[in-house]
Amino acid sequence: MKKLVYLSLALSFLFACNNGTEHPGSGSDTTARRINTVKAISYSIQNSFVHDTSSFTQGLTFANGELYEGTGEYGRSKLMKVDLHSGKALKEISLDRQYFGEGIAILHDSIFQLTWKENTVFLYDLRSFKKLKEFPLSTEGWGITTDGKELIISDGSSNLYFYEPSTFKLLRTQGVYDNGELAFNLNELEYIDGFVYANQWQYPYILKIDPSNGKVVAKADMQVIWNRVKAEDPDADVPNGIAYDSTDKKIYITGKRWPKLFEVQFSN
Repeated sequence: MKKLVYLSLALSFLFACNNGTEHPGSGSDTTARRINTVKAISYSIQNSFVHDTSSFTQGLTFANGELYEGTGEYGRSKLMKVDLHSGKALKEISLDRQYFGEGIAILHDSIFQLTWKENTVFLYDLRSFKKLKEFPLSTEGWGITTDGKELIISDGSSNLYFYEPSTFKLLRTQGVYDNGELAFNLNELEYIDGFVYANQWQYPYILKIDPSNGKVVAKADMQVIWNRVKAEDPDADVPNGIAYDSTDKKIYITGKRWPKLFEVQFSN
């Protein structure tokens, strides 16, 4: 009896297909758009550390095994070197009250720090935090990272902007696409093994982007960690902050006013 039922179902399916019923591979644009080609990144928490809840985290990065953080808000923006285990600042400077600090990146013993709407990028000496130079920026400043040669910047849109570090000349602009649609709210950035990882502002996602073509190749959903943080501290804001310590191949994440910084391991 089961064989007859299966045979009947199979014939019905073939009849439907031969009478123009749409199915994957039929050429339907609508169906094609529904197929998600972005892989999910699974992750595990390896460790957690204290994070200063007064820090409105905008930038997070490592250099020579040491952690650096840039924070925002007018009148409270800072650049800091932070002790990973205690969460305390080992060195810090404050920005003038007119500046809202944003992302940071370190290249050739220099720190670049963006500002939000002030169209200014600060360049500091890595060791002394002495300000060396200022560069103009035509867009808003959100996130910044480096591939070791160029600086890569986000402005909250779907674009990544590539700059020459010594002159801050814009070299090119790359649109970012998430499953065929323009991405949005690209925020804090980190360059890891050939890919740009980006926080998506107001969302729990970390996007893994191929910078050569702007394609989002994978995505991590950090909602579980965000829920855990909010349960511990209801004042914690959105996820923001990705740092890669290349000395020991470890990835760290945090958020604005989060009480914790997490070491995580990504699946891919």
